[in-house]
Amino acid sequence: MFKEKKSSNSENSNFWISYADLMAGLLFVFILLIGSIMVKSSTLRNILHDKESILNEQEEALDEQSDNLIDLSQNIAIKSDEINKLRNLLAKRDASLAEKTKDLLFSKESLKLKSDEINRLNQLLLSQNTKIDNYSNHIVILQNLIQEQNSTIKSEQSQLDKYKNRVLLLSNSLTKQKDILKMNEDKLLKLVQALDNKQTKYDKLLETLQAQKAKIKSLTGIKLKVIAELKSSLGKQINIDKKSGSLRLASNILFDKGSAKLKDGAKSELKKNFIKYADTLISNPNIKEHLDKIIIEGHTDSDGSYLYNLDLSQKRAFAVMHYLLTLDYIKRHNIKEKLVASGRSYLDPIKVNGVEDKDASRRIEVKFRLKNEDAMYEIERILDAD
Repeated sequence: MFKEKKSSNSENSNFWISYADLMAGLLFVFILLIGSIMVKSSTLRNILHDKESILNEQEEALDEQSDNLIDLSQNIAIKSDEINKLRNLLAKRDASLAEKTKDLLFSKESLKLKSDEINRLNQLLLSQNTKIDNYSNHIVILQNLIQEQNSTIKSEQSQLDKYKNRVLLLSNSLTKQKDILKMNEDKLLKLVQALDNKQTKYDKLLETLQAQKAKIKSLTGIKLKVIAELKSSLGKQINIDKKSGSLRLASNILFDKGSAKLKDGAKSELKKNFIKYADTLISNPNIKEHLDKIIIEGHTDSDGSYLYNLDLSQKRAFAVMHYLLTLDYIKRHNIKEKLVASGRSYLDPIKVNGVEDKDASRRIEVKFRLKNEDAMYEIERILDAD
């Protein structure tokens, strides 16, 4: 492969050498042609000079020689045009030679790169030969290990023969045990029949348990239905939490910073949102039947101590509840006993990408609680575990 590459490289170099010789010959011809033209033009200039001296001496023959001078001047103009053409042609040839020189330089660089690549390949071959030598040494070691294994296998084969004799003795004892087992088959059949009877009773109990489990799951699924109903009815109008189904109201809308006094301008918005939320819960008889409490929770951010934020969150929750209890809607639907207020301090912050969003954490949440909710979830957890 290397010989083929070298031959192709030598052919390319011979081609460029021949091409350079040809260009040099053409350049030499053009130089000779220009020299002859220059000699001829100088000769013509001498003739003209002689003619001018003759014309000065023989003024009478000026009229006869004027036509010859005109012809000679035309010839000189033609010759000068030819000289210009030759100059232009030489300039083009010089540009072509410059381009060819660049190509030759590029070819030299590519040849240098290929020689570097050949050197790298030679180094790779040397490393591969070293690896092959190492592998050969490993093979010799493995062959020695195989011989040792063969000797080990022979010794183990002799032990296997001893074990075969022991197996024959054990098979004789097993035949005796089979006779004993046949005698116990009748007893096993009776036990199987008794187990079948018990299995039938167990299946009946399992069916009953599955029915009860389905009933409990239907009860525990009520909260999901309520959340779905809230999102369907109010999701586009007010902020409903997707997991808990709670109504979230920002504290900066309801209260001034550090204050637990409800803003007068926020009361109408609070009234409108609460009535929409509560009406969705109590207008549906399937939900109202299981509704236990409507909880007003106050939440703060983590600025300040826990007790300070607990006190502030409780006061804000009580302020919202106090206002809601003044509404005719509460009295008309008799849900006063269902309202509960509590403060959560900063125990339930709102986080975005693991970082607390303090503006969102400062909030009032209105949420619902179903009857026996904790018990139903605990029963469902136990049944799922079983």
